[in-house]
Amino acid sequence: MLKLLVVEDHALVREGLVRLLGQIEAGAEVRESADFESALSVLDNEGEFDLVLLDLALPGIDGFAGLDILRKRYPSMPVAVVSAFDDGPTMKRVMHLGASGFIPKAFSGEALLAAVREVLAGNIFQPGSQGGARLDDATPVPPPSRAGVRPDEIGLTDRQAQVLALMVRGLSNRDIADQLGLSEGTVKIHATAVFKTLGVNSRTQALVAVARYGVDFESVF
Repeated sequence: MLKLLVVEDHALVREGLVRLLGQIEAGAEVRESADFESALSVLDNEGEFDLVLLDLALPGIDGFAGLDILRKRYPSMPVAVVSAFDDGPTMKRVMHLGASGFIPKAFSGEALLAAVREVLAGNIFQPGSQGGARLDDATPVPPPSRAGVRPDEIGLTDRQAQVLALMVRGLSNRDIADQLGLSEGTVKIHATAVFKTLGVNSRTQALVAVARYGVDFESVF
């Protein structure tokens, strides 16, 4: 019998997910937890489930830290993140931490069930993926060793990370070009790529994103 666990603090959303997931298979057992600690108690007492659906915005714990704990404590149990934060950096970080899927809360019920079936079939699901990648074929990515997020974890190249780090220091495009030995036009190209990766449209928004994700530039230079 299929066993699923929904970890979501908003009662209305949680109850809706439980009802929806009950349709996935006859006799499916769908348990629910309103916070991370109670979810761990359920798992510790009942053993691993076929799939855990985890919200990132839980009370009392950073959602990324919760995902990391689950992957380390139950390495063979699939965990899919279901979140309203569906920007690129969030999805990249979730997948780097070993999630088997990222399912936006904006999905319809039918799309969510299809995504869950993909994960249960042993695939990795991401929005826009066609069928997902087989778990056996996926290259495992180690979780970060510290609280800060490395630039590569959110999809930035080394050069893009350097440009962003100098933006954070308040340097102009011309100053960045001088420091990195690039043309100002090349810096603008890298800056545009940085904005696209972060899902922002300006330097100010980029700085907000850096603060939000706690980007660590220690190894950039």
